[in-house]
Amino acid sequence: MFKKILLPTDGSEASLRAGKYAISVAELSGADIIVLNVIDTDYLNKLPQKDLTEKLNEGLREEGKNAVEKFKKQIEDEKCDGNCKNINLITMIKKGKPEDVIIKTAEEEGVDEIIIGKSGKHGLEKFIVGSTTERVVRASKVPVSVIS
Repeated sequence: MFKKILLPTDGSEASLRAGKYAISVAELSGADIIVLNVIDTDYLNKLPQKDLTEKLNEGLREEGKNAVEKFKKQIEDEKCDGNCKNINLITMIKKGKPEDVIIKTAEEEGVDEIIIGKSGKHGLEKFIVGSTTERVVRASKVPVSVIS
Protein backbone atom coordinates (compact mmCIF):
# COMPACT_ATOMS: atom_id res chain seq x y z
CA MET A 1 0.00 0.00 0.00
CA PHE A 2 1.20 3.49 -0.78
CA LYS A 3 1.74 5.98 2.04
CA LYS A 4 3.28 8.85 0.06
CA ILE A 5 3.00 9.78 -3.60
CA LEU A 6 5.18 12.40 -5.28
CA LEU A 7 3.38 14.40 -7.95
CA PRO A 8 5.74 16.73 -9.85
CA THR A 9 3.90 19.45 -11.76
CA ASP A 10 4.84 22.11 -14.26
CA GLY A 11 1.27 23.26 -14.79
CA SER A 12 0.88 21.37 -18.06
CA GLU A 13 -2.18 19.38 -19.11
CA ALA A 14 -0.18 16.16 -18.73
CA SER A 15 0.65 16.99 -15.11
CA LEU A 16 -3.01 17.79 -14.43
CA ARG A 17 -4.00 14.35 -15.77
CA ALA A 18 -1.30 12.85 -13.55
CA GLY A 19 -2.82 14.74 -10.61
CA LYS A 20 -6.25 13.27 -11.26
CA TYR A 21 -4.74 9.80 -11.38
CA ALA A 22 -2.80 10.46 -8.15
CA ILE A 23 -6.03 11.44 -6.42
CA SER A 24 -7.61 8.14 -7.52
CA VAL A 25 -4.64 6.16 -6.18
CA ALA A 26 -4.66 8.11 -2.92
CA GLU A 27 -8.40 7.54 -2.45
CA LEU A 28 -7.80 3.79 -2.63
CA SER A 29 -4.62 3.66 -0.57
CA GLY A 30 -4.99 6.60 1.83
CA ALA A 31 -1.64 7.99 0.68
CA ASP A 32 -0.52 11.58 1.12
CA ILE A 33 0.25 13.42 -2.12
CA ILE A 34 3.25 15.73 -2.32
CA VAL A 35 2.66 18.23 -5.13
CA LEU A 36 6.10 19.45 -6.24
CA ASN A 37 6.95 22.34 -8.53
CA VAL A 38 10.60 22.66 -9.48
CA ILE A 39 11.92 26.03 -10.56
CA ASP A 40 14.56 25.27 -13.16
CA THR A 41 17.21 27.86 -12.31
CA ASP A 42 20.16 26.32 -14.16
CA TYR A 43 19.92 28.88 -16.92
CA LEU A 44 19.76 31.76 -14.40
CA ASN A 45 23.23 30.92 -13.15
CA LYS A 46 24.59 31.75 -16.59
CA LEU A 47 23.30 35.32 -16.58
CA PRO A 48 26.02 37.94 -16.08
CA GLN A 49 24.06 40.32 -13.84
CA LYS A 50 23.47 39.15 -10.30
CA ASP A 51 20.63 41.60 -9.60
CA LEU A 52 18.78 40.41 -12.72
CA THR A 53 19.28 36.81 -11.64
CA GLU A 54 17.86 37.55 -8.19
CA LYS A 55 14.86 39.39 -9.61
CA LEU A 56 14.07 36.58 -12.07
CA ASN A 57 14.55 33.99 -9.35
CA GLU A 58 12.08 35.81 -7.10
CA GLY A 59 9.55 36.08 -9.93
CA LEU A 60 9.88 32.39 -10.78
CA ARG A 61 9.41 31.41 -7.14
CA GLU A 62 6.19 33.45 -6.91
CA GLU A 63 5.00 31.99 -10.21
CA GLY A 64 5.78 28.48 -8.93
CA LYS A 65 3.87 29.11 -5.71
CA ASN A 66 0.83 30.35 -7.63
CA ALA A 67 1.04 27.43 -10.07
CA VAL A 68 1.14 24.83 -7.28
CA GLU A 69 -1.79 26.37 -5.43
CA LYS A 70 -3.82 26.72 -8.64
CA PHE A 71 -2.93 23.15 -9.60
CA LYS A 72 -3.91 21.87 -6.14
CA LYS A 73 -7.26 23.68 -6.28
CA GLN A 74 -7.96 22.48 -9.80
CA ILE A 75 -7.29 18.87 -8.83
CA GLU A 76 -9.53 19.17 -5.79
CA ASP A 77 -12.32 20.88 -7.73
CA GLU A 78 -12.29 18.56 -10.74
CA LYS A 79 -11.57 15.20 -9.16
CA CYS A 80 -12.90 15.63 -5.65
CA ASP A 81 -15.66 18.16 -6.20
CA GLY A 82 -13.78 20.39 -3.75
CA ASN A 83 -13.70 17.73 -1.03
CA CYS A 84 -10.85 15.20 -1.10
CA LYS A 85 -11.74 13.09 1.91
CA ASN A 86 -8.82 11.55 3.76
CA ILE A 87 -6.31 12.86 1.22
CA ASN A 88 -3.57 15.12 2.43
CA LEU A 89 -2.14 17.35 -0.33
CA ILE A 90 1.25 18.77 0.60
CA THR A 91 2.77 21.45 -1.65
CA MET A 92 6.48 22.05 -2.19
CA ILE A 93 8.45 24.43 -4.36
CA LYS A 94 12.13 23.75 -4.89
CA LYS A 95 14.87 25.04 -7.16
CA GLY A 96 17.35 23.17 -9.31
CA LYS A 97 17.50 20.77 -12.20
CA PRO A 98 14.00 19.25 -12.28
CA GLU A 99 14.88 15.57 -12.60
CA ASP A 100 17.53 15.81 -9.85
CA VAL A 101 15.18 17.63 -7.49
CA ILE A 102 12.36 15.15 -8.15
CA ILE A 103 14.59 12.14 -7.43
CA LYS A 104 16.13 13.76 -4.35
CA THR A 105 12.72 14.76 -2.98
CA ALA A 106 11.41 11.23 -3.52
CA GLU A 107 14.33 9.88 -1.47
CA GLU A 108 14.14 12.54 1.26
CA GLU A 109 10.37 12.19 1.70
CA GLY A 110 10.37 8.40 1.50
CA VAL A 111 7.75 8.27 -1.23
CA ASP A 112 6.38 4.95 -2.45
CA GLU A 113 5.58 6.08 -5.99
CA ILE A 114 6.13 8.99 -8.35
CA ILE A 115 3.20 9.89 -10.60
CA ILE A 116 4.28 12.19 -13.41
CA GLY A 117 2.85 13.52 -16.65
CA LYS A 118 4.25 12.12 -19.88
CA SER A 119 5.60 15.47 -20.96
CA GLY A 120 5.62 19.08 -19.96
CA LYS A 121 4.89 22.36 -21.64
CA HIS A 122 7.52 22.11 -24.34
CA GLY A 123 7.33 21.60 -28.11
CA LEU A 124 7.06 17.97 -29.07
CA GLU A 125 5.11 16.87 -26.01
CA LYS A 126 2.41 15.13 -28.02
CA PHE A 127 4.92 12.86 -29.73
CA ILE A 128 7.54 11.89 -27.19
CA VAL A 129 8.01 11.31 -23.49
CA GLY A 130 9.42 14.48 -21.96
CA SER A 131 13.13 14.47 -21.23
CA THR A 132 12.57 15.22 -17.52
CA THR A 133 10.06 12.38 -17.29
CA GLU A 134 12.43 10.01 -19.07
CA ARG A 135 15.31 10.90 -16.73
CA VAL A 136 13.10 10.43 -13.67
CA VAL A 137 11.98 6.99 -14.90
CA ARG A 138 15.59 5.95 -15.47
CA ALA A 139 16.95 7.25 -12.14
CA SER A 140 14.12 6.52 -9.72
CA LYS A 141 14.48 3.87 -7.06
CA VAL A 142 10.70 3.76 -6.57
CA PRO A 143 7.99 2.92 -9.10
CA VAL A 144 7.09 5.69 -11.54
CA SER A 145 3.70 5.91 -13.20
CA VAL A 146 3.81 7.99 -16.39
CA ILE A 147 0.42 9.42 -17.31
CA SER A 148 -0.26 10.56 -20.87
